[in-house]
Amino acid sequence: MEPLVEIKNLGKKFGEKYAIKDLTFSINKGEIFGLIGPNGAGKTTTIRILCCLISPTEGSARIGNMDISDQNDTQKIRKIIGYVPDNVGLYEQLSAYENLLFYGKLYDYPERELEANIEKYLRIVDLWDERNKPVGTYSKGMKQKVALARALVHEPSLLILDEPTANLDPESSKNIRDLILDLKKEGRTILFNTHNLDESQRICDRVGILKTTIRAIDTPNNLKEKYGSEKLIVVRIDGVVESIIDSLKNSGFSVLTNNGNDLTIESTGNSDENQAIIDVVNRAGGKIKSINEVTSSLEDVYIRLVEGEKK
Repeated sequence: MEPLVEIKNLGKKFGEKYAIKDLTFSINKGEIFGLIGPNGAGKTTTIRILCCLISPTEGSARIGNMDISDQNDTQKIRKIIGYVPDNVGLYEQLSAYENLLFYGKLYDYPERELEANIEKYLRIVDLWDERNKPVGTYSKGMKQKVALARALVHEPSLLILDEPTANLDPESSKNIRDLILDLKKEGRTILFNTHNLDESQRICDRVGILKTTIRAIDTPNNLKEKYGSEKLIVVRIDGVVESIIDSLKNSGFSVLTNNGNDLTIESTGNSDENQAIIDVVNRAGGKIKSINEVTSSLEDVYIRLVEGEKK
């Protein structure tokens, strides 16, 4: 496949500390690429560099055969990118229509085509009937939709989204995901940051797991096959406390995740491990409600890679 974005040994320092270091990867045309990582991993820094908003300290990146570090190319790059930041940054006293008209004119987009595109994308995000209302009266989900329409109004080749469904209700999140998938069908190339591993597994062709540097890149299924355990044990306990986790670790079990009631434990492969886990939890004062065997999820792979347990 032909890459639209090519990044080589990219790095950015703030003071003496690297926000990102030695990033090397590419994004293919027509691909949905998810960048996932914890807070402070460098996701937003990477996006801001690609949008030519900040300069890298080292390395290079090219978008559509244009160099982000070449001043002659940066304006051209900005014209082929649609960017939705984590803070949507709309003019709330203006209507949705006026916001899109203003930003479209900044891109020097032909006015007749611009007006047609404003209607097209406000209809796609189901806001055409609300187009003349001030954006300040909109819900968070509606504002996110306006920001998406704004990013698309000049028909960019690359759409970059920073946490596109953060703080949205489930219905609004689903609507945004469906829109992203529809845009892929149109041949758009999409890069987005997310903390939502379920979301990335549903819609991404490939994901890159980032923590200052790239830990792994592949399809979600390939990542699970390559880095996941063959078997995991999910133990539901009536009130998980640290003493239970400590007892399991001291007994040689690797506790991967803890959501407050369920512990995910990496299988040792021993035939009697379930009983051994039950015995440890009982001795630590815990009450087991259920114990089941499952296969690795993308979350399990993510935890292992960002914690550096396995690369």
